[in-house]
Amino acid sequence: MAATIGSALAWWARSKGERTAIVVEDEALTYRDLHHWSSRIARSLAERGVRPGERVGVLGPNSLEWPVIALGVLKAGAVLVPLNPRLKPAELRKVLDDAGAGTVVFPAPYAEVLDATWELGERFAGIGFDELAALRSGAADDFRIDPEPDDPAALLFTSGSTGLSKGVVCTNRTLLSIVFEASLVEEGLRPGSTTLLVLPLVFTPGLVWGLLMTIVLGGTIVIEKELVPSRAARLLGEHDVQAIFGVPLIFEAISRAPEFDSADLGSLRTAIVGGAAVPVSLLERWAKKGVALRQIYGMTEAGGVATATLLEEAADHPDTCGDGSIFTELKVVRADGTETAPGEEGEILLRGPGVTPGYWNDPDSTAAALRDGWLRSGDLGTRDEEGRLKFVDRLKDLIITGGINISPVELERVIGTLDGVEEVAVIAAGDDRFGETPAAIVKTNGSVDAARIIAHCTELVADYKVPRYVVLRDEPLPRLPSGKLSKTAIRAEYRDVAANYEKLR
Repeated sequence: MAATIGSALAWWARSKGERTAIVVEDEALTYRDLHHWSSRIARSLAERGVRPGERVGVLGPNSLEWPVIALGVLKAGAVLVPLNPRLKPAELRKVLDDAGAGTVVFPAPYAEVLDATWELGERFAGIGFDELAALRSGAADDFRIDPEPDDPAALLFTSGSTGLSKGVVCTNRTLLSIVFEASLVEEGLRPGSTTLLVLPLVFTPGLVWGLLMTIVLGGTIVIEKELVPSRAARLLGEHDVQAIFGVPLIFEAISRAPEFDSADLGSLRTAIVGGAAVPVSLLERWAKKGVALRQIYGMTEAGGVATATLLEEAADHPDTCGDGSIFTELKVVRADGTETAPGEEGEILLRGPGVTPGYWNDPDSTAAALRDGWLRSGDLGTRDEEGRLKFVDRLKDLIITGGINISPVELERVIGTLDGVEEVAVIAAGDDRFGETPAAIVKTNGSVDAARIIAHCTELVADYKVPRYVVLRDEPLPRLPSGKLSKTAIRAEYRDVAANYEKLR
């Protein structure tokens, strides 16, 4: 099967070998160099015993090596498992066990984290970034093992409302379908275009819409190791960037940089934002620079972006997310499955070529999410008279902070293991920077304080999951007649938690 990410890279290396593929700070790789380096990595993985279909984790923050290693994993015919570098050992262990990963590639600063991860379960092979970085120079190499179109190419783990991580399966067919559809509707995502990525490569936007989109289209991706707003504003003009995407706080930060007012944004054709509510004032600041900042609706299971406001409707309908795409359809339904009337709230359903075929080794979750050819989003929305989607709320009990999903159930389990905690409910608190942030409402026996709860969470979960608000109470938390905690009543009681309680971190 020639229709793979690897075959696309090989084509651009042959036809446009001197074109810049990846830029990270002051280093750049041409398509020829990227192709041969990633092929040498693929060959090395195969010689080390990595078999086609084996899951390989790649850990670490944005760097020059990360995308090359990820492409090498794909070229080896293995299944790429991006690993969030902010996860703690217990969290990493859960993802690796769920994926059945036999190998993890990691940069040197994460050796200690991986040692701790190894101690929590079965050992796996570890390969340092330095070993594969040494393969940057060498003989030309075209090594590549192409999987079948519907074989898994990557597993993207996303938190669900159950608190259990779920591996969303991406195949070459779904990944290439996402690229194809985007290239038909987005002016900034065309062959040879340049994208600025200020998001982590390990998540769907960075990996799929950043790296893989660029490689298939033979473009250039400028990858930042971290968001520096003044630098990002400058890079947009210096590299004639055509596409940028992210959560509101990214666009907010860039627009507040002193360099934004004088930045040359004339090349931008695609600027899309999602993951949290978008203030109208933010849209207006970018509009004054001639950029139509457009809202999207999407999820990992639908390839990241399922629908975006049409460019010509961005000014008149800034709070909507479009009505699907060329091949991606959406509808809003009632509990009985019938479609809602305009303005009536219901669950958002999606179908299209970029929708996942299911969750890795999880037939129950797959059956619950995919019914009659439609993906049930678990999100609440409405459609207007012309069919434009407006996101309302989540039916799932998730917190989205800076575009990253946090499962309240996971945090509740962690806090519940602490001596002195009798009941706990984690809810979303409003946050000016991140959109939402976790707030823990805790009934204690008086022997535990907020500082201890935060320290306990800091030890066991990634920093972005640690609650910024901890409310201690003596009374039992509200419950339903079934005996379950009433999240609806708890959210109502603490709807102003950010205004009424001190932010602790």
